[in-house]
Amino acid sequence: MPGPEASRWISAFLEARVAEAGAARNTQLAYGRDLVDFAGWLAARGLTLAEATRAAVEDYLVHCDARGLSRATRARRLSAIRQLYRFAAEEGWRDDNPALRLSGPGKAQGLPRTLTRDEVVRLIDAARTKGRSPADRARNAALLELLYATGLRVSELVGLPLAAVRGDPRMILVRGKGGKERMVPLSAPARAALAAWLGWRDADEAAARREGRPPGRFLWPGSGREGHMTRQHFHLMLKDIAVLAGLSPARVTPHVLRHAFATHLLAGGADLRVIQTLLGHADVTTTEIYTHVLDAHLTALVLTRHPLARKARGG
Repeated sequence: MPGPEASRWISAFLEARVAEAGAARNTQLAYGRDLVDFAGWLAARGLTLAEATRAAVEDYLVHCDARGLSRATRARRLSAIRQLYRFAAEEGWRDDNPALRLSGPGKAQGLPRTLTRDEVVRLIDAARTKGRSPADRARNAALLELLYATGLRVSELVGLPLAAVRGDPRMILVRGKGGKERMVPLSAPARAALAAWLGWRDADEAAARREGRPPGRFLWPGSGREGHMTRQHFHLMLKDIAVLAGLSPARVTPHVLRHAFATHLLAGGADLRVIQTLLGHADVTTTEIYTHVLDAHLTALVLTRHPLARKARGG
């Protein structure tokens, strides 16, 4: 376990990130876990954050590789360590950054997994049958319709305030990473599914008032500390819906549906900059990965559907 000095360094660094950059909560938690792990690894070798050398950071990255951590995780850990030492130098705790010139493993460049339009339709249809009560089934259908219609991140979806969808809006305001806001349009099917769910949601609010319970702020209420459905709950529920739809649950995650939203939009002729805005990407290069997904799909179509390709395979 890291000592008091390491805990002070890490806490101060994370607080500064929130104050200066408005870092997303999930990113903060990941960085905190990464730095605690690094500091604990150093402590086990009789070193502190103040004493770590470049060789020690390199050894730690080798250790992470040996543990089987993914490229993306190792790249994030190096980024967290590098930023911590930059902050330490600014605070006068160190006069160097031992991680500054390390290149790290980089991130894997695999294409994001996605689903076909037919598979998404099957998922949404299955969601209408998932649930013990009509209210549960209406909620699940609205969740799937809204996710596919908007491409929201799962944290954005489950944390939507009830006020965001009042009045049958054609667009909703979404607060994304780092507190950045964007407007996202709603499709007609998503609006219809939301209206059906709001009927049940409002009935529950009326019952809460009669029983003296405080009203809920969120569109998808939950019994947890935050007051809304958790990401984990939605993730597991989506796996069950995938099974009902006849799809492998390993292929279906909230992020895969976000990829499907973007890929299907691009295939339909949407401009890449528009998709960037809808997804809330800070840099268009992040969005450009979907052009590669589309290219791969078109290549597969040519190789499997073109009559000359079929003739060549058949000999």
